[in-house]
Amino acid sequence: MGKSVEAKNLNIYYGSFLAVEGVNMTINPKTVTALIGPSGCGKSTFLRSINRMHENIPGARVEGRLELDGQDLYGANVDPVGVRRQIGMVFQRPNPFPTMSIYDNVIAGMKLNNRRASRAEFDDTVERSLRGANLWNEVKDRLEKPGSGLSGGQQQRLCIARAIAVRPDVLLMDEPCSALDPISTLAIEDLINELKNDYTIVIVTHNMQQAARVSDFTGFFNIEGTGKPGKLVEIDETKTIFSQPSQKATEDYVSGRFG
Repeated sequence: MGKSVEAKNLNIYYGSFLAVEGVNMTINPKTVTALIGPSGCGKSTFLRSINRMHENIPGARVEGRLELDGQDLYGANVDPVGVRRQIGMVFQRPNPFPTMSIYDNVIAGMKLNNRRASRAEFDDTVERSLRGANLWNEVKDRLEKPGSGLSGGQQQRLCIARAIAVRPDVLLMDEPCSALDPISTLAIEDLINELKNDYTIVIVTHNMQQAARVSDFTGFFNIEGTGKPGKLVEIDETKTIFSQPSQKATEDYVSGRFG
């Protein structure tokens, strides 16, 4: 687990509108890469293109290449469902399946993929995934209770457990802490630091302090104006982006002069 992701001159369109232009980026395996930038600059669009989630919007398409360990994710014979099995996603707001138990939430992805397993295998997966999401000790005695009955922070960790249950190579997180309180946010950040031992993680965040705390690399996206495409301005080690970025626009953004 934990593979590299590489974008090569990637353009992302919604119909005829060019939303993101010319992204060249290498995301190293088993690292955390944060994507920052003002609203509307294309960072979430780029994130969703990595596992082809943006294709759920009619007319969405890409030009250029996006590779997972050298494999073209948009190749002619590549199944988008298979891509999403390899590249999991955690969304901005916790979204456990409300009518499912905690147990069934964790194994939902396995069942959707028609994975046949014994009850013992499902039990092992549930425990492994909940332990991996630092949630096992809090819920092990109420696995048959609805996932929607958990607190917001617990629900987000349940969603992370659901994502890692299918053993992906990459985990995408789109502002995973924006709806959480500070204590729950800290729990998710601690978890991210543990998960990178097994997974390649890409996180979109508007929180500069969070990017500085959890990421090894940071990419700054920006947009010149309404109707213009978002662009990757630069990507570098996080300590460099926050102390000596190569572009003035990056320095202005991380120092709070705009955004």
